[in-house]
Amino acid sequence: MNTSNTPDSAYCIALQPICDAQLRHVADEMLYRSHAGASQAIIDNPVTSSARVWNTAFHEIGLEALVGQRDLYFNAPREWLLDPDLLPAGSEQLVIEVLENISVDQPLLESLQRLRTAGFRIALDDFCLDDQSRPLLAHADIVKLDMLQPGWENWLPEIRDHGVTLLAEKVEQPELFERCRDLGFSLFQGYFYARPQVQGDSQRKRASNHSAQIQLLSALYQETPDLQQLERLLVQDPQLCISLLRLSNSAAFRRSREISSIRQALQLLGTLRLRSLVLTLMLAQNGPASLLMLPNLLIRAAMCEDLAGSLTDADPHAAFTVGAFSMLDQLLDDDLPSLLQSASLSAEIRTAVLQQTGKLGKILKLVLTHEQGLANRLSASLLERVNHSYLVSASWANRLLGSL
Repeated sequence: MNTSNTPDSAYCIALQPICDAQLRHVADEMLYRSHAGASQAIIDNPVTSSARVWNTAFHEIGLEALVGQRDLYFNAPREWLLDPDLLPAGSEQLVIEVLENISVDQPLLESLQRLRTAGFRIALDDFCLDDQSRPLLAHADIVKLDMLQPGWENWLPEIRDHGVTLLAEKVEQPELFERCRDLGFSLFQGYFYARPQVQGDSQRKRASNHSAQIQLLSALYQETPDLQQLERLLVQDPQLCISLLRLSNSAAFRRSREISSIRQALQLLGTLRLRSLVLTLMLAQNGPASLLMLPNLLIRAAMCEDLAGSLTDADPHAAFTVGAFSMLDQLLDDDLPSLLQSASLSAEIRTAVLQQTGKLGKILKLVLTHEQGLANRLSASLLERVNHSYLVSASWANRLLGSL
């Protein structure tokens, strides 16, 4: 850890998606760490560190820009729970998480009741049922159970008696997702949705459209794309054409006149913007699992673009491509080297994606390091820059997906 990093300045933040039983992205959990190398939310000054995160999220970015209409879960230190004036304004979108290691006493229980009366919902994070935690159930709306915690099934009858919503955490396999759903869980967190097995009907769609998708990507990422070729490829997918025209005419792009043809969309949007739009629309059609992963891809690509422009002299548009293609194998269920080769990308971009070397590769490596919470060698100023880039990129991705 660089000695310039202090607990007050070197925080890290991220959003972790929460989905429902239909694999719809319905909420996000905002995670923060006192420093880049922290493995959990241990903070020396909880009020100061939390205030910095919330000032950025709520006042600089804004709740709607960050998560749209989805719910936002956030960990509140005990000091915040006991002093509600420190919390953001009450909102139906906000869910306060009570951490598993918090001291349970009468002042805390009374404060939780006041928070619920004020309109907040309360979630018990990593809940473990015992004599110490049992009183919390009467003041909770949501109970989050860690699937790696032994004995959680034995607690279900008593927890259900309180009429709370059950959220399964650390759901890593699709089989566990299905089991939890059958047991009455309605919300889920984990990496299970990134696995091809849970994509169901979307796999059949991939099989039929895969060749056309690769051709389209290849054409889009040529140095000088051929508009006529793009038009011919786009019209082979009527649903994609409809989605593209609808998005082109949405308020997000504020066009002075209606775009009524694919050629107009190609000409007016421009190739660079069209790349991100078509990539988003194409992957969004691959089913609910892809929709859950898509925000991560867009955020990564946007962060690469933003950081390349501010930290290096690398081409920001090439950096966006590097970020996007670094996750494309997961969404298209294909071999990454083959995808990069078939898309006719430059050797520089292929090397950046596969080896994380060169100017573009170093930017990707920086973004991946932030995603993994392992940026323990970053200076405080660089980490703050990366955090801000993350929030701006998350806001952009949310607006783009909200227009679909």
